[in-house]
Amino acid sequence: MKVVAFARTQQGTGASRRLRNAGQTPGIIYGGKEAPELITLDGNALFHALKKEAFHGSILDMEVDGKTQQVLLRDFQMHAFKPMVMHADFQRVDASQKIHTKVALHFVNAEASPAVKFGGAIVSHVLNELEIECLPGQLPEFITVDLSKMEAGGSIHTGDLALPTGVKALTHGQNLTVATASVPAGAAAAEAAAAAEEQK
Repeated sequence: MKVVAFARTQQGTGASRRLRNAGQTPGIIYGGKEAPELITLDGNALFHALKKEAFHGSILDMEVDGKTQQVLLRDFQMHAFKPMVMHADFQRVDASQKIHTKVALHFVNAEASPAVKFGGAIVSHVLNELEIECLPGQLPEFITVDLSKMEAGGSIHTGDLALPTGVKALTHGQNLTVATASVPAGAAAAEAAAAAEEQK
C-alpha cells in the first residue's frame, strides 16, 4: 500500500494544532540508520486508511516529498470523541532485518466444525491477533485459523496454527489459547435430561 506524506519542520503543540485544523495529521518515521523524520499526512485519507486491516499489517510504501521508503505502522492516537487521528508513528523496515509485529487472526469454518454442527457449541475467539517475527517480505496480511475440526469442549492453541513460511509466533514459550468451543449450560442440561429420558 502506498502512503503519501510531506516533511514537517515545525514542532510543538501549537504547530500540531494548526496542522490538525488544516486537516493534516502530524507523524514521525523512525528506525533504521537514518535520523527520525517528522512528517505530515492528509488527516482524512489516514482516518479512512486506518479502517483497513491491511494498513495495520502490511509493509507500506511511504513517499515523503518524492522519496519512497518502506515503513510499518507502529502506533496512532485518535481524538477522544472526534473522528480524527491526532498522531501516527511509522517505523522504517530493512528487507534483510526481521521484524516483530502483530497480525490479525481470521477465523474460518466454524459452522462446519463438529462443535457447532453437532454439539451446539459456541465458539469464542480468545485471541484476535498474534505477535509474530518474520522478514518484511514474508509478512502475512492475516493468519487463518481453521475451526473445521474443532470439537465441543475443545480448544485451538497457537501450536495448532498453520503459519506461513518464514513466520514464527512469539508466544514467549507458552502455547496460548486461540479459540474455545463451549456448550451453553442450558443446552448441556437439556441434552443430559433428554439422554436420561431415553434410558427410561
